[in-house]
Amino acid sequence: LVQLVESGGGSVQAGGSLRLSCAASGYRTGWSYMGWFRQAPGEEREGVAAIDGAGGPTRYADSVKGRFTVSLDTVKNTLDLQMNSLKPEDTAMYYCAAEARSASWSYLLQPSNYFYWGQGTQVTVSS
Repeated sequence: LVQLVESGGGSVQAGGSLRLSCAASGYRTGWSYMGWFRQAPGEEREGVAAIDGAGGPTRYADSVKGRFTVSLDTVKNTLDLQMNSLKPEDTAMYYCAAEARSASWSYLLQPSNYFYWGQGTQVTVSS
């Protein structure tokens, strides 16, 4: 049984930082890609960052480039998202996802491209 469990969410003022973690278990071989997604109330889920299953190539949404950093510890099987210079518009439920159907660059930040999902962790940024 594949499980993805997120942690690290919370409330922070604009300009602050948070670090999200996702503990993955139950998969026998390395993931193809893992990613972070977010969904604000009334909005569609959107891709934030994705990383190759060996901790290599990454892709970021334009809205978070230069502020967020995704990393993967392949020994601990933990996916992290360091979020700096947070803005109120970053407020959302953040989800971890794993095992992309396609490694095509154009699909890496599309939610429909991933098989497995965590339950999410809330991030709230106040102005």
